[in-house]
Amino acid sequence: MDLKEFRNCLGRFATGVTVVTCNEGEQCHGLTANSFTSVSLDPPLVLVSIDRDTKAFQKLKDNRFIVNILSIDQQDTAMHFAGKPCEDLPFEWIETDFGHRIQDSLAYIECEPWAEYDGGDHVLFLGKVVNFEYQEGEPLGFYGGKFSKIVQES
Repeated sequence: MDLKEFRNCLGRFATGVTVVTCNEGEQCHGLTANSFTSVSLDPPLVLVSIDRDTKAFQKLKDNRFIVNILSIDQQDTAMHFAGKPCEDLPFEWIETDFGHRIQDSLAYIECEPWAEYDGGDHVLFLGKVVNFEYQEGEPLGFYGGKFSKIVQES
């Protein structure tokens, strides 16, 4: 199987864009991820799929994390956490008792570790939701390997 073509095929599924953050001691880490989904309402569980080769993978193991759902004007933030860091941070941190989250995201979801599952070259991290908040706005989309606008019908 041609893995590049398989990835292109999977890219035909439009998603939102998140930045998953966690603290390790006093340091905050994050990575851009579009492999995010809700799993359960009772108990409230979400899932993020993280590549084993990322620096963040080891930092997420058995750790609390925050899923920050990005808005359309947070492309620079997504790129910063996707390995193309900006010299001047394109976002502001908000420190909570739980960790650091990204200011002005459409939503944030704070999670305790629930379970980890083997997903081939990825690990599936399930988090139990302990806190969340959201606001209205336009989401940042991802389709075909590029950021995109998600059109909302009225």
